[in-house]
Amino acid sequence: MLDHFSITVIDALAVIVATAGLYWMFVLLVRLLGQRALARMSSTDLAVIIVLGAVIGRAALGDTPVLAAGILAMITLFAMQALAGQLRRLIRTAWPLSNAPLLLMAGTGFVEEHLRRIHLDEEELWPKLREAGIRHRSEVAAVILEPTGEISVLRRGIPLDRSLLADVRGVEHLPDELFADA
Repeated sequence: MLDHFSITVIDALAVIVATAGLYWMFVLLVRLLGQRALARMSSTDLAVIIVLGAVIGRAALGDTPVLAAGILAMITLFAMQALAGQLRRLIRTAWPLSNAPLLLMAGTGFVEEHLRRIHLDEEELWPKLREAGIRHRSEVAAVILEPTGEISVLRRGIPLDRSLLADVRGVEHLPDELFADA
């Protein structure tokens, strides 16, 4: 019975190293595959995430999971998340830890190279435009994929403030007439 609760020091270290490695590999894969992985989840995406969680959990805990290993894996995941947060604050660019906002639409036109880069189709943006109350493409000033995976839709009408878009990759695609200083 106690075997279900105890863990050796070597096994504990293995759980910590495996969990930390899996965490950083996950962060790297999300970074390499783009924000789209977080942008819009279909039922298939949700199923894949559940399976991914099971695979990571099984790999982190080893052949015979015990309570102590599960607790160590959870503590390690929270510690990695805290460490990632600290690194983001210390390193401004934080390349492996976050994505810069990315311009997807500049006015009525799509930024095709950015859509290709994140493996997003124009048709996948239509629901976000409708959610934002866009009735016609001429109402769009910009569509931006945020670092969180959310999609922001900026409307035409009130001129844009350049400082709000300073960190957006592809901002040079926006027509000058959309800005307050134009």
